[in-house]
Formats: sequence, C-alpha cells, structure tokens
Amino acid sequence: MRFSVTFEQHVRRRAVLVAPGSDERKASKALASAADEVVLDLEDAVTPAQKDAARDLIAPLVREHGGRRTVSVRINGRGTAWFEDDLRACAELGDALASIVIPKVESTADLAEADRVLGPSHAVVQALIETPAGVQRIDEIVDGPRVTGVIIGYADLGAALGRSRTTAPEHWIYVQDRVLHAARAAGVQAVDGPFLGIADDDAFRHSAHWVADLGFDGKWVIHPAQIDSAAAAFTPTGEQVEAARKVLAALDEAEARGAGAAQLDGQMLDEAVAVAARRTLTKIGA
Repeated sequence: MRFSVTFEQHVRRRAVLVAPGSDERKASKALASAADEVVLDLEDAVTPAQKDAARDLIAPLVREHGGRRTVSVRINGRGTAWFEDDLRACAELGDALASIVIPKVESTADLAEADRVLGPSHAVVQALIETPAGVQRIDEIVDGPRVTGVIIGYADLGAALGRSRTTAPEHWIYVQDRVLHAARAAGVQAVDGPFLGIADDDAFRHSAHWVADLGFDGKWVIHPAQIDSAAAAFTPTGEQVEAARKVLAALDEAEARGAGAAQLDGQMLDEAVAVAARRTLTKIGA
C-alpha cells in the first residue's frame, strides 16, 4: 500500500511535541499545546512494565483529540514483544490517528512487516531513522509501504556512531542531506529529530534554524518550552510569503494570456520557482 504527500495533503509538522504515553497528565498537557503534531510515545518513554497500560491509556486520548488536531503514536519496534499489539491497537483508532511512528527502521522488511499486521487499515507510517543501517538504506525506506515521512533520531544514531550528545548540528550534515534528498525524491516529509536538551536556548534555536535552512519540514521537540521557537524556525516570513504569492500570481497571469514564459521584477520564472513558492505557502497552511 503506497501513500504519498502532496501539497494539498500536506500535514504541518513544524513543531512536533513528543509525550510519554504512560503519563496521562503529560500527554493531556501536550495535546493542549500549540504543537503542530503530538506524538504519544509507547517506546523509549515507557518502561516494559507499563507498555500494555500505556497502550490502553492513549487510545481514548487519540479518539478524543484526533479529530481536532494531528496526533500520532510512536510504537515499539519490530522484534519487540509489543510491536504487533501496538500496531493492531493503532489500526483500531482509524482516522483519529494521523500516523504511526515506527522506530529504528533499518530496511523495507520492517515496513513490510508493519504493513502485514495493519492489513486493511488505511493507517500511514513515519519511519524513524536511528541506526547506521537505516541511513545506509534510506533510499529504499522512503519508498516502503505506507511511508509518508521520515525522521532522524539523533540519540541512538549518535550512540551507534560514537558521537557526543553535544555534537553540533553542522556535524550531522551528511545524514541530514541523505535523509532529505531521499525524502524529497520520494515525495514524503523530512522531519528533524529532537535536540538533546530541554531548554529553549540559543543552541536549540540554532539547531532548528540549521535544518529549516536545509529544507526540512519540521522538528521534534521534547519540552513544550521549545514549541514556539521550533515553529518560528519553519515558518516563512511575511516577505517570503508575499514574494511566493507574487510568483504564483505572475505565472497564473502568464498562463491566462497564453504566454510561454513569465517574468517578475525582471526575472524569468519557471517551474522550479513555482515549486518553491508553493512549498512556502504550504508551510503557512495556505
């Protein structure tokens, strides 16, 4: 089953807040936040003893809030005792659930197994890339069944590579570019993983602006204090929005006149410029 993200179907993921699925207070607080998407976590934030209870806890929360905002669930990975039960529980949530985040995706085999368990459900997935093998196979992963987005997971990937938790975002450029290029080629979203700190400080804001400038669609955050800064990093300025609207208006006018080319302020406009303009307007929900 193949799903693709188009401009018309685009889900805003500028700031994605992750909350533990085992803590109803924190989950409810996250769902009341200004984050574009809330991911209720059944994996890293939940102890083995709480896995089943957390799965039961999030179901009514997703049903209650999923119709009003974007809510996803990060399940436990393939090879764990909870993988299939998590998937089946997510499938039962229907349209209330925006997506299923599958951790530590290393190949299309992980996605194919999820697809098998989900069966006739129309659930879509986001693949969390957290291992060197996942980075190496990113080109096939983005074309896997049900994939609508990929996310970089720095904690596990950094540990596997032997990198410090304080490694600057610039040092991740190879991974970021690999993931971004593959995502764009497949027409799926590329979301940056969480900064490994909870403060809304200069270091966090730098990391958000760094990946926004690269072209990513958004960033995971692990504390509500980081939501506004993350959203701002991925939101076009008023000048950028106005410029994008002028570009599309000029192209529409040229098409209406039957002109073979369009110009704006002395510059020729082509489809590449139009794609960039549409993407800018998509980021503001237009």
